[in-house]
Amino acid sequence: MRSRQEIAFRLRQELANLRLLWAPPRPVLEAQAPLCGLPDPEEVARVVRGTPAAQRLERLADRIVEHRFSLLGLEFEAGSRIAWRRDYRSGIETGTSYFRLVPYLDAGRVGDHKLIWELNRHQHLVVLAQAFVCSGGEERLREIFAELESWWEENPLQRGINWASALEVAFRALSWIWVFHLVGQRMPDDFRRRFLLWLYWHGCHLEANLSIYFSPNTHLLGEAVALHALGRLLARFPEAARWEHSGGAIVEAEMGRQVRDDGSHFEQSSYYHLYALDMFLLHAVLGSPGAGYLQKLERMAGYLAALMGPGRSLPFLGDDDGGRVFHPYGNPSQFGRATLATYAVVAGAPCRREDVFDQALWWIGPAALERVSDAGPEDTPASRWFPGAGVAVLAGGQTQVIVDAGGFGPGSGGHSHSDTLSLVARQGEREVLIDPGTYTYVAEPDWRAWFRGAAAHNTLRIDGRDQAATAGPFRWTNPPRVAAGEWRSDARRDLIDGRCEFAGFVHRRRVWLRKTGGRPLGPACPTLFILDELSGPEGEHLVEQFWHPGEPCVMLSPRRFRIGDCACLVVGPLGALEFGFGGQHGWRSPEPGVKLEAPAIVVRWRGRLPVRFRAAVRFAPVECYDSS
Repeated sequence: MRSRQEIAFRLRQELANLRLLWAPPRPVLEAQAPLCGLPDPEEVARVVRGTPAAQRLERLADRIVEHRFSLLGLEFEAGSRIAWRRDYRSGIETGTSYFRLVPYLDAGRVGDHKLIWELNRHQHLVVLAQAFVCSGGEERLREIFAELESWWEENPLQRGINWASALEVAFRALSWIWVFHLVGQRMPDDFRRRFLLWLYWHGCHLEANLSIYFSPNTHLLGEAVALHALGRLLARFPEAARWEHSGGAIVEAEMGRQVRDDGSHFEQSSYYHLYALDMFLLHAVLGSPGAGYLQKLERMAGYLAALMGPGRSLPFLGDDDGGRVFHPYGNPSQFGRATLATYAVVAGAPCRREDVFDQALWWIGPAALERVSDAGPEDTPASRWFPGAGVAVLAGGQTQVIVDAGGFGPGSGGHSHSDTLSLVARQGEREVLIDPGTYTYVAEPDWRAWFRGAAAHNTLRIDGRDQAATAGPFRWTNPPRVAAGEWRSDARRDLIDGRCEFAGFVHRRRVWLRKTGGRPLGPACPTLFILDELSGPEGEHLVEQFWHPGEPCVMLSPRRFRIGDCACLVVGPLGALEFGFGGQHGWRSPEPGVKLEAPAIVVRWRGRLPVRFRAAVRFAPVECYDSS
């Protein structure tokens, strides 16, 4: 049941949308490029030229000019003219009906909306503009103008799938802001007038369609960041002052609502945390947020750094949609390096030189190099407990274990996975036990269900059920009750004790990391111990314990497995054992749209509860594997 306030809000939205559809405003607009409030492009280009970052930009730009794209696991050539409403994987292309009538979640009718939208974010046009200011190339400039002309022709205001999500409009508006800032002075007068009018219409659409009730999470945050940026940077637009004020007010309010006191983002997703942090960072660069906002920003950066660990790589806990506020190219697990470098520059902390080129330099300017330090940030973060997220980081030297002892996200938990009491383990940059990732949202429902289900995580599954009931690709019902009973950490050992209750079952998992080993492994070989205790209703039940190694895995004996050359997994004697690659459970997705075969270990036991399962991981060099 919707409140009267929500009904009135939605009616105002629809009236504003219909006005934009039938009588779009056509004010005379003015703006000067480069934009005041962003660093001078030529100063940035002088620093970037000749670096590996510039070379990467040029290679990307060359592919873009040829209409060769790599998006969400799909490599394709769009041909001489880009079809902006086509899913290039399925070939499905939709028309230009009023955007409210586009069933964008129905992959059978419109294709994969994520793939369509990723191209229509126009972040590749920013790459062309960056490459142009760094090394010239008139063909890059011509390509930007030609693509924008064709987009305007194929996507009439308020019509078609590319207006169906206000967040996508926000991403495109941010891209166009960057394009105008970087190469706006090279736009012909007539083209510039039309460009500014379309950018203005994006702002009008955003203001009319803020996701205050529909999706008050990163959708609303991204929309407000873009609306504030439009008002802040294009101050001569008629509604600029209102956009700057209302967008800024929403961003600062969402910092308080979406970010917990421990710095974690409320979606219970590590990638969405990174995603949101970049949004909050961009707002901090463009605006003047208060002390409370900056304190939360510091905690968000601290949480991200703790998750990335000594290998400086992000584990994918919960959903990963592949989106990024700026420069979504490269290895998604390492995007956090640029984010933390940007935060370091904003906060006046040290960062690594190689981490400032993708983002911080373009946002802040050459002053970012003043924060570069040979030492860089701390390489071995301490053990941490984040009570808001229910996430424990167990750390000892280069060994890191992350235990998710938290519940699902708020509301329907749309971006949460059935991963309570799961864990990931790493040794430096080596992946020992992983979270397999996300793969897809709506294009392949069966795979969506598997990657977000309990079987895809290092935890237990009971009678084939997840820890909550799925109700579509972005909704869970009857989420589990979760509690962390104990957290202890000292120089020798870390311990987390978690409890998960669902469907009448109680799963208790105790995980402890012994940081200093005894004979024969020696002090440099930490050991991880896992104890699962399960109780529940009468009768026989099927219990499965899943393990997903991140490195090549070899069975040494019926209960012992070598993982890469840095760890050994030992599972307890209870139950039958299944070990293999691919098949039903051996998969991973290093980025959306990519699905790879991987090793998987399943311990299966059937009987009456209660029952206990034990396992251990020794982080040891290969010569120690034969030790008992």
